[in-house]
Amino acid sequence: MKTGLLTIGLVTLDVVASPIDALPQGEGTTLIQGIACAPAGTAGGAAMVAARLGVPVKLASALGDDLIGRFVRMALEESKVDTSLLPVRPGMPTSTTVLAVDSKGRRPNFHALGAGMLASVNDEVMEAARQARFLHYGGVGGPKLDGGPGASLLQAAHEAGAIVTCDLISPQGSALDELKRLLPFVDYFMPSAAEALALTGTDDLDAAADVFLGFGAKACIIKNGGRGSHVVLPDARHSLPAHVITPVDTTSCGDSYCAGFIAALSRGWEPLEACRFATATAALVAQGLATLGKLESFEATEAAMRAMPLGETV
Repeated sequence: MKTGLLTIGLVTLDVVASPIDALPQGEGTTLIQGIACAPAGTAGGAAMVAARLGVPVKLASALGDDLIGRFVRMALEESKVDTSLLPVRPGMPTSTTVLAVDSKGRRPNFHALGAGMLASVNDEVMEAARQARFLHYGGVGGPKLDGGPGASLLQAAHEAGAIVTCDLISPQGSALDELKRLLPFVDYFMPSAAEALALTGTDDLDAAADVFLGFGAKACIIKNGGRGSHVVLPDARHSLPAHVITPVDTTSCGDSYCAGFIAALSRGWEPLEACRFATATAALVAQGLATLGKLESFEATEAAMRAMPLGETV
């Protein structure tokens, strides 16, 4: 019986500090409210959030052979993420991001490249994809995934009956060619609005979604931050509002939206309702620091979805 979620792609350590509205002069010290660190990334962050929401998760990526890598593995395993597909790359550091979150929740960041960009497909990952009920792909741009290996993985998962979702992170122009390979095997393509518009060269979310549907995606869910999300399903199009919150840290909102969507689908929710649950998941994450924010459980998130006010539909 097919069970659980496999995520593949980037894993990093996020070190988040807030609020930072200006850097101190020289070597001065400024007191701030909080600092947090947690595994993150298109694969790592989604895995952490899905596990918190009760989904059995395996993570396929890579870590460096350093203290940061050991910390990331420990934190993932404490969150009940299966790390058996998370090898160590000798001589490499672990991908790490430092985020200076300002008082409005914005997050200028500094990223040090590392092993997390070297997620790859081997026999064990391929078998995990065939056994998974869901596969979340966050590997577009990965040097060991682009050009065929990633598409082969998604094809294997798709043909085995998995529900396949796909996200992006800072896509380059070459991402369009890769998406043409991937999207025929993707059930729900889930870019941000900025990514979707930049890649397609349009200023209209429906037009951008149509490009991705033309590449083969079955549906397109475009995350639009505080404006909510634009949901293009095979039978209808919807604009869903975001919850009205005071954001603390929006770092992992996109990854948490994807994970919340998958968690709701895994409970048998219809896609549009799963998007509403995903919206609530992202809202809870945004109200605290780092990957999990104020997220507690599936049940608590469902209750928050009913209770938190919604903004206007854009």
